[in-house]
Amino acid sequence: MKTAIVILNWNGRPMLERFLPSVVANCSDDAEVIIADNGSTDDSLEFLASHYPTLRIIALDRNYGFADGYNRALAQVEAEYYVLLNDDVEVTPGWTDKVVALMDADPQIAAAQPKLRMYDQRDRFEYAGGAGGYIDKLGYPFCRGRIFNTIEQDNGQYDDTRDVFWATGAALFVRASAWKELGGLDGDFFAHMEEIDFCWRARNRGYRIVATSDAQVFHVGGGTLPKSSPFKTQLNFRNNLAMLYKNLPDNRLHRVIRLRIVLDWIAAFSFLAQGKWGEFCAVFKAHRQFHQWRPALRAKRAVVKPQPVSCIYPRSILVEYHLRGRKTFRQLEHWD
Repeated sequence: MKTAIVILNWNGRPMLERFLPSVVANCSDDAEVIIADNGSTDDSLEFLASHYPTLRIIALDRNYGFADGYNRALAQVEAEYYVLLNDDVEVTPGWTDKVVALMDADPQIAAAQPKLRMYDQRDRFEYAGGAGGYIDKLGYPFCRGRIFNTIEQDNGQYDDTRDVFWATGAALFVRASAWKELGGLDGDFFAHMEEIDFCWRARNRGYRIVATSDAQVFHVGGGTLPKSSPFKTQLNFRNNLAMLYKNLPDNRLHRVIRLRIVLDWIAAFSFLAQGKWGEFCAVFKAHRQFHQWRPALRAKRAVVKPQPVSCIYPRSILVEYHLRGRKTFRQLEHWD
């Protein structure tokens, strides 16, 4: 099998009912749709058995999160390419063929993504990936088409194929050989930032990460954890620090980590000022876990062997966005 489209499901019966038909209808002859179930307690498996009896199901015994759920599922899949597809994505005709052809043309492409648009506002980019992801010099992620909460209308301004820093986990195409070489996602992350960490590790090995507008999908987003979830905040803050610790070159590591911890606490007290006690506590828990993880992160860092890599924005996106009013990717200085 050339391409395995693997949807990780956890109590997502409504999403499967709504979006699986488009995935099955637009599955090419050399691809297979597989559902990996993360220990669901709803009627997802019963729904699949009655409506999609021919689909392969990989049933995990409990919820391992996005990262280790995919690690465990893909260990049971043989294909040349994996597509990690969220259960809340509507796909379009030929979407896999176009991305796979791009990856076929260059074996140094470890991961790629199609253009990601919003499902409910179909002319706008979607938060989780837009037209390809980047980070700034302090590790804050953003996308072409989305910086913080400013989401652009898609007027074709990013219609191209180009190297990016990270590809979205909502529709992530991965070369299976690179996945195995890198050991998959970091299962300790559970969810959030794991695809950025994976792409950074791939870049440290000399691989390319690419986004292309030749294919597009439509993503709902936020289906598993709501945007205001303190647990989501905890995962994002913890995993971002862990990712930086694993992947930053030696000459930048300690300076960036120290500054990020200060900025995190500024964000925490901003949450407190807004009456968001749960979010404030989430930052505290994230930092506590990060410090507990440090011995393990040092071991992971030794495996990663961090190198200077390209596609990192050389300025602070916080300063550019909040102080200089640069709200779109094309307004960023030294970056086009």
